[in-house]
Amino acid sequence: MKTATSAPEAPADTPTAAPWAKPAEAVLAAVASRPRGLSNDEALRRLAQNGPNRLPEPPRQTALARFMRQFNNLLILVLIAAAGITALLGHWLDTGVILAVVLANTVIGFVQEGRAEQALEALRDMLAPKASLWRDGVRVTVPAADLVVGDVVWLEAGDRVPADLRLIAVQGLTVEEAILTGESVPVRKQLAPVAPDAALGDRLPMLFSGTMVAEGSGTGVVTATGADSEIGRISTMMGEVQELTTPLIRQMAVFARYLTGIIIALSGLILAFAVFLRGMAFPEAFMVVVGLFVAAIPEGLPAVLTVTLAIGVQTMARRHAIVRRLPSIETLGAVSVICSDKTGTLTRNEMTVTHLVTAEGRHEVTGTGYAPEGDLLRDGAKVQPGRVLRDLGRVAALCNTAQLHEAPQWRVEGDPMEGALLALAGKLGASPGDAALSVIPFDARYRYMAVLHDLPEGRFALIKGAPEQLLDRASLQATADGSQPLDRQFWLDAAEETAAQGMRVLALALKPHDGDRLGHDDLDQGLVLLGLTGLIDPPRDEAIVAVRECHEAGIAVKMITGDHAGTAAAIGRQIGLKRTDTVLTGADLDRLDDLSLQGAVVATDVFARTSPEHKLRLVSALQAQGAVVAMTGDGVNDAPALKRADAGIAMGQKGSEAARQAADLVLTDDNFASIAEAVRQGRTVYGNLKKVITFLLPVNGGESLSLVLALMLGLVLPITPLQILWVNMISSVALAMALAFEPAENQVMRRPPRRPDAPIVSRFILWRVLLVSILFTIGVFGQFALELWLGGTVEAARTMAVNTLVAMEVFYLFSVRYRHGASLTWQGAKGTRAVLMAVGLVVMLQAIFTYLPPMQRLFGTVALSPLQLLECAGAGVLLLLVLELDKRAAAHWKSLRDRAVAAKV
Repeated sequence: MKTATSAPEAPADTPTAAPWAKPAEAVLAAVASRPRGLSNDEALRRLAQNGPNRLPEPPRQTALARFMRQFNNLLILVLIAAAGITALLGHWLDTGVILAVVLANTVIGFVQEGRAEQALEALRDMLAPKASLWRDGVRVTVPAADLVVGDVVWLEAGDRVPADLRLIAVQGLTVEEAILTGESVPVRKQLAPVAPDAALGDRLPMLFSGTMVAEGSGTGVVTATGADSEIGRISTMMGEVQELTTPLIRQMAVFARYLTGIIIALSGLILAFAVFLRGMAFPEAFMVVVGLFVAAIPEGLPAVLTVTLAIGVQTMARRHAIVRRLPSIETLGAVSVICSDKTGTLTRNEMTVTHLVTAEGRHEVTGTGYAPEGDLLRDGAKVQPGRVLRDLGRVAALCNTAQLHEAPQWRVEGDPMEGALLALAGKLGASPGDAALSVIPFDARYRYMAVLHDLPEGRFALIKGAPEQLLDRASLQATADGSQPLDRQFWLDAAEETAAQGMRVLALALKPHDGDRLGHDDLDQGLVLLGLTGLIDPPRDEAIVAVRECHEAGIAVKMITGDHAGTAAAIGRQIGLKRTDTVLTGADLDRLDDLSLQGAVVATDVFARTSPEHKLRLVSALQAQGAVVAMTGDGVNDAPALKRADAGIAMGQKGSEAARQAADLVLTDDNFASIAEAVRQGRTVYGNLKKVITFLLPVNGGESLSLVLALMLGLVLPITPLQILWVNMISSVALAMALAFEPAENQVMRRPPRRPDAPIVSRFILWRVLLVSILFTIGVFGQFALELWLGGTVEAARTMAVNTLVAMEVFYLFSVRYRHGASLTWQGAKGTRAVLMAVGLVVMLQAIFTYLPPMQRLFGTVALSPLQLLECAGAGVLLLLVLELDKRAAAHWKSLRDRAVAAKV
């Protein structure tokens, strides 16, 4: 099995190696540029030399390739070979019918895959289309594809970063990098270099292609474009990832090989027996063998398999999920581990204030998202905000540059943390006021923001920022009666405790001010600390339920995120992950070899500060342990792992194009809970597929045994090859299709995942195939022989045999719907709507087959009397009674075994 290795960084001697570790001036010099950018001639020269700033187009399959892939099925290939030989022998009618069967299977699969691809087309969008930059000392706008290394690009809030940039100037710049790092909070950028080995999320002087500017503005020099950018590196990594086949495809391939080998060996023996021992002419003997081929091969199985998967796909589509490849829906049914990204997948990707600390105690704040609606709780009881909390709400509302909009749901324009503070202000009864008289914007050197406002009580400086910064400048803490000396240790302990819960901690303070302007010197001392806010990107409520349901289904859930360890552990505990005491970071993973990693990945549920390489290694390590892995994510950093996983699941709304391209399943509502539903649907699909196989194989077995018995005894064939094709592709397929619509069993999500290497034909199915094949043979051959004994023609006897076979199929359908439960109940007899429609259709088709003159001439049938039809139906009733007795006997023996085991215990 292929394992991932860390992609190498640029060689140390290249000009753009680790530009985050060099001063801006050194990077400009290294790329032969200047603050006012390149000349237009030089830019054109570099563009011609290095190519456009564009990611390589992902390979797309043509319609012809998709169509030809439908023939990649051993059973279909055997049928094509049989059709070719019958054509050489001049049996054109048989050839035409066999090829029609093959074409029907092919078209069904082709059309369904085409629909999935068309649905996905609506989700495409990734890189920035244009960029604002300096050329010849003039600021111009050019297509992003024309950017070259050395261009100096200017960005402001709302812009998508068009290439990898080393910043040379910033003004309050924050950037959303969740698609690369998984961090839910925008990153505050700086000019100062960082360590060469800094993690991607800690490369503060850099902007990366595809990320979004949340606030402020900045200028940067292009250091990498196209495939050389961080996104391009991940794209290259994806191309090297080995995709795995699904468990169902592997099982069906093994099943097809065994079945085909048995059929070919049996057919060869029958052909030799007929030619050498019976003295039959080769063409006649071969047509008998073709009849055996047609009887033994479940021609309808590929079509029913495809339709069963398609039904699961359509069910998921109604639940906002697009399945790109049909077998993927079944793969989800075998999943034993779900590896999930955190931001936007398990969490809402919306910052929310959930905890407040004042000098008077701690409070919880309810409500999620940016809606200014929620309650204030203390010790679990609802309370009204007092003076301190009202003042804290005013600071949250006024010391703020974000805006909230309600259309159609509450969203933030600006920094998500400031949006969360606005929502808090609304819950505390405060609202944004007039523009500030003076503003000190946030600066990484000071780590606070301050504004000057006129309040009813007078003119005040309102400040928010890092707790340690405000504590150094505060001398008082606010109380209900006014203020008191600052208890610094209390606040340090409160900040540490809040941060330990995975929250971002902000302190809010105020100070009376007499002047018209506000400067840093005015805030050096004398602040009155109001309190601390704990902000977190909260988990989705439905994700908590889905994780619990996955655990009940025996599926492990693991969080793999680029966020900080404390935040990841806190979210892990909130959503109900089992092992959250230990968190492994990317640095920890780098110290483990592949063998050690396989042990660690089983014992750990939370992985933080991970890169794309780490996610890929974790998925591969789980697969090496025999797990069937589903990987969910929305960022470019998730794409390689999504492609490697057995089932890759991407978010459609906030997800990147790279993630969607790599995934097997795209959730258009970005809802983790849809994954649990997909697992349920996958298990239902697999259960229905086993019912279909349990239904079809005995029918083919009965037909085959009837032909073999007739040949061995030197008797006339009870059913012709054409009649067998009619049964296999019309009545058998119509009835088997009804099983594809069977609802999920009651305990489908209470069972552990099935073993991926478990054979699709179990011992129970083998026993049922053997028993029912013998019963079908007795019914078909017995009815044929009885009609001949009563003086009927061969055509009448064959018509009776075919109708008996179909009647037994109908009653067998009611039996196979319940493996353990009784079928002779009102619920069993009533069936489902699909079952009743299928039975009605088959009865109508058999009437056409039996009584319509053109069909009589084509298939050699004759009209039957009502009494003869009752004889055919009676065989079906007897079959159902025998199978019910078999179920009762099996249940009785199981009960005896259980009692014996209990007695030993």
